[in-house]
Amino acid sequence: MPTMQKQAFEAISDAASKALAGKPPFERAPYSPEAGEEAPHEAYSYWRSTMRIFLRNKTAVAFLAIMAALLVFTFVQPLIPGQKSPTEIFNDERGIQIRNAPPSREFWLGTNSIGQDLWSRIWAGTRTSLLIAFAVAIIDSALGIAMGVVWGYIRAVEGMFTELYNIFDNIPQTLMLILISYVLRPSVSTIILALSITSWLTTARFIRNQIVIIRDRDYNLASRCLGSPPLKIIARNIMPFLISVITMRAAIAIPNAISNEVFVSYIGLGLPLAIPSLGNLITSGIDKMLEPSLRYQLIFPAAVLCLITVSFYIVGNALADASDPKNHTI
Repeated sequence: MPTMQKQAFEAISDAASKALAGKPPFERAPYSPEAGEEAPHEAYSYWRSTMRIFLRNKTAVAFLAIMAALLVFTFVQPLIPGQKSPTEIFNDERGIQIRNAPPSREFWLGTNSIGQDLWSRIWAGTRTSLLIAFAVAIIDSALGIAMGVVWGYIRAVEGMFTELYNIFDNIPQTLMLILISYVLRPSVSTIILALSITSWLTTARFIRNQIVIIRDRDYNLASRCLGSPPLKIIARNIMPFLISVITMRAAIAIPNAISNEVFVSYIGLGLPLAIPSLGNLITSGIDKMLEPSLRYQLIFPAAVLCLITVSFYIVGNALADASDPKNHTI
């Protein structure tokens, strides 16, 4: 057997020598800078990967479409021909207010207790509540992120910020709303101020905790040793890891602000009745719950409120999961 293996090896060697006769054993590959830059797979893109993961969530995509359609219609509704004024009181031929009229061709969702068109008031109230919610969410995110970053990264001010947090966090938000409503005239700006004074505390605490977790990792220590300024470390090393957290907090802040506006209106400290809002409409509709024929005055605005809050919550959580780099695959 060894002799046969030796003879086979010699035959293969002779055949290879004859095949390579007159040819070099290796040929130099041509140099090409373009070929050297080519990747063996698709180049990674953070936002493209985020959108790909988000679009896989069919439920979130469906609620995003509903939310977009609702927002667009809310702000386009006054431009549609034939729309009634949300503050006008309608009278019949005898000059009597058309009170608590059921849904009809003239009044699509009926009228309220003083003869105002409920359809127009619902969309006007939705615009007001969304304006308050977006303003509160922007202030909440801006203050919460700024305070949380300073609180979590700069150790010299950590004690001071902790004491400030304890002071503000122990003041009941309801008491703050009551005091501000008594001191200032009830208006949209007053509600925004009242809801924004303490709403940023939760975001700041959450951001601070996340930064404390990652601020002393090896790459951040190496950046500090190399002389990188704190702002550069925060912007390039820390904030990219918090995109999903910030997205989730911003998305949840909008329905929370709407819910708080409804609560403030329910306890009698919200906007005046002349300014329609979801809070005023739901508060007025609660009084009609005992009359089955008038329950539509609560059902319709409550349905819009539920649709907005659920849509923002589901879309926000889906975006937070999709923007988390740990969920990305090439």
